[in-house]
Amino acid sequence: QVQLVESGGGLVQAGGSLTLSCAVSGIIISIGDMAWYRQTPGNERESVAIMTSGRSANYADAVKGRFTISRDYAKNTVSLQMNSLKPEDTAVYYCYADVTTNGGYRRNYWGQGTQVTVSS
Repeated sequence: QVQLVESGGGLVQAGGSLTLSCAVSGIIISIGDMAWYRQTPGNERESVAIMTSGRSANYADAVKGRFTISRDYAKNTVSLQMNSLKPEDTAVYYCYADVTTNGGYRRNYWGQGTQVTVSS
């Protein structure tokens, strides 16, 4: 029923910029936190940026000052503006949302992931 679809991944040179977007669709009552995570081969998925339902943002230390998370609460979308990209930012990026659907069911949803590759 609920789907999260990411877009905007691709190839970029070090120092460049890229914007990821995520759209949540379905019969939605409310959305709590929305976030971006990333994962590289052999490593755990890690939080990159979180935007709460109260519009507070939190960032991983590695991306502070370079990445900006934004959210359209009316359209149920979340974006990640990535500037000054580094090769170590290369990963599969996943959209996350805490969603309550019709009937009062609440659970976490994940997008399928989008590849970001930063070349040196």
